Amino acid sequence: MGAAISLGLVLFWLKPQNGQAESPTSSYRLEEIPFDGADAYENLKRLCEIGPRPSGSPGMKAQQELLVQHFTDLGAEVELQRFSGRDPRSGAAMPMANLIARFFPDRPDRILLCAHYDTLPLPMRDPVNPRGRFVGANDGASGTALLMTLARYTQHFPQRFGVDLVLFDAEEFLFEEWQPFFQGSEYFARQYVATSRKRTWRYRAAVLLDMIGDADLQIYQERNSAWWRDTRWIVEGIWGTAARLRIREFVPRKKYEVRDDHVPLHNIGGIPAIVLIDFDYPAWHTQRDLPDQCSALSLAKVGWVVLEWLRSLDTARVP
Repeated sequence: MGAAISLGLVLFWLKPQNGQAESPTSSYRLEEIPFDGADAYENLKRLCEIGPRPSGSPGMKAQQELLVQHFTDLGAEVELQRFSGRDPRSGAAMPMANLIARFFPDRPDRILLCAHYDTLPLPMRDPVNPRGRFVGANDGASGTALLMTLARYTQHFPQRFGVDLVLFDAEEFLFEEWQPFFQGSEYFARQYVATSRKRTWRYRAAVLLDMIGDADLQIYQERNSAWWRDTRWIVEGIWGTAARLRIREFVPRKKYEVRDDHVPLHNIGGIPAIVLIDFDYPAWHTQRDLPDQCSALSLAKVGWVVLEWLRSLDTARVP
């Protein structure tokens, strides 16, 4: 996840007035939630076992092979959207690829669920070794792992809409904090605009999943997502779904403003796009971002909310 306070990408963080951190939790046990968080957590561990997965690396190639097979086996129409990115160290062109898994590709109105699947090349904020090994359990693997499991629930997808699961490359292929983020999502958004006259389908909504596996889960409403006029209905729908399910980790209050892959989707692509993110994660961009910092229960809660929100779209008013 590229967004950060010190990078100037989280522009505002509203702290609780009493100065204390909030820790809302739901009382569900893992087996009580009708979304397979254990499967998502196993996916997360499997991705981390590959090792570091930065853009252009052997780890990224191994991950792509695993994911193409996974989504193909589950009936998706899978595409590697290849493009030429940039190595920020030299400016040289570098082959990259977003991964797109389409379900019900014949449906013209579509929902985009997405995450980034690259990992930061180095744990640049690690206090001990900022040039050590980074596997990105929460920051990279958690969103990808959840989408891998979500693809097993296509029978619960809305009948009115097709669903695309998209994994962005080069969200944070950088070696210094000033280098550019979001190469994959910017390319995706530009291609979406470039093909607007000839394609027969469109995205009605996009939800970005980033850092949603934290064992101490707290998901506040990101300020851009809640402020943009065309995305408010998505925020209201998801947090309303969470309230109905009594998932208190979705806190119905704005806390921070984040630049993430949803921004180019919205500002370049014109897609109503929001982000679900728990930015309060002490292991962020350090070597400690390992599976033991994440939990199957957190993944189950987020997956359940997203799946139930998807199901609600068959009867909801969608702008």
